[in-house]
Amino acid sequence: MAAKELMRSNKTSIQETLCADYMLILNKAVQNNLITSREYNNLKGINRLNEEGHVVEFVDKVMNKGEETCQAFLTLLQTDDEIQQTYPQLKNMLKKETCLLPYSVQACSDENTDDQKQMRQEEYELNSQPTGLCLIINNVNFLYSKGRTGSDKDVESLAEVFSWLRFRVLMCKDQTKDQMKRVLECFASQCDPSLLKEFNVKEWTHSRFIDLQEAPKHGDAFICCVLSHGNKGVVFGIDDEPLAIKEITKTFMASHQSPLTDKPKVFLIQACQGVAPHPGVLLKDLQGDNPHPIFIPQESDVLVNIATVEDCEAFRNIKTGSWFIQSVCKQLKEGCPRNEEIEVILRRVNNEVAQKEGSSVPGARKQMPEIRHTLRKRLVLTPHRN
Repeated sequence: MAAKELMRSNKTSIQETLCADYMLILNKAVQNNLITSREYNNLKGINRLNEEGHVVEFVDKVMNKGEETCQAFLTLLQTDDEIQQTYPQLKNMLKKETCLLPYSVQACSDENTDDQKQMRQEEYELNSQPTGLCLIINNVNFLYSKGRTGSDKDVESLAEVFSWLRFRVLMCKDQTKDQMKRVLECFASQCDPSLLKEFNVKEWTHSRFIDLQEAPKHGDAFICCVLSHGNKGVVFGIDDEPLAIKEITKTFMASHQSPLTDKPKVFLIQACQGVAPHPGVLLKDLQGDNPHPIFIPQESDVLVNIATVEDCEAFRNIKTGSWFIQSVCKQLKEGCPRNEEIEVILRRVNNEVAQKEGSSVPGARKQMPEIRHTLRKRLVLTPHRN
């Protein structure tokens, strides 16, 4: 049974149970990013309601957020020790056959344990410390084109969120097309670190970028963020020469020599893909012991998320950064603590950016990010635990 349907069928019982301490469940919900701080304050501040009324409003709010939030809420009810102690009736309410957790807990049946084990086998293993490298190419000052004011804000947001997700964050700024190509080749092959001096690579440490401290070493995943001007299928170096996005990703193709073969590689591209405005439309009602060798395709294990579809512009605020990158960072902060896979999080980015307006005329200038991938497993990024 789907999580939302399970909540609907048990709604009255859940509400009656949570009335025992409605502030506890509100606090847990905001701590686990099921509701925003603003929603928390609004729910807490409804003076006309009694405890039951507050809980009813809260449960309705969770259900209205959709299937993923409902699943995260039920997961919280079944895994949080303080909740289990405060609301012991929940154990009987959430039957074994309706266990929705992605990982094994005592409330799940033995039959489901096998399914959960298979899910873990279908997930990329991210055990290295750090998880991997996050490389940011930040082109701001161009030789012939207008500069990209506000891009440094995007870089700061990316550095904060990916260091929180246990990546080592490196950045090189204002690269020509040939420099971009060579620095990517260098990281793809994990070349001699002395060759990186040309690109003035900086490292994010204690909330700021400093000179590179030690040779970069790949872990179990790789993130590449390219922030620049662009056109259909390309990004530009600061010399206004184009580098094809496909060429960027192909640099990291699987091979016998590559340190990233069989590991997930995520590319986040903040660049226009043309100059055309994107109009809106008004809606109406709407490995192991196998004796046989295993081969994987060269272009497997790659995810590319581009700020906009081909031919269209992408928006960037000179003070707060770009719509796309800021949404990526926000949704990673909210989804990763809930063990959501990257595709789910980035779909939420697509939806958030699609709702924004780039003009005072509603629907005149929109932006629609695009995701494409060849991932073979679930990719779940996890933050540092305090």
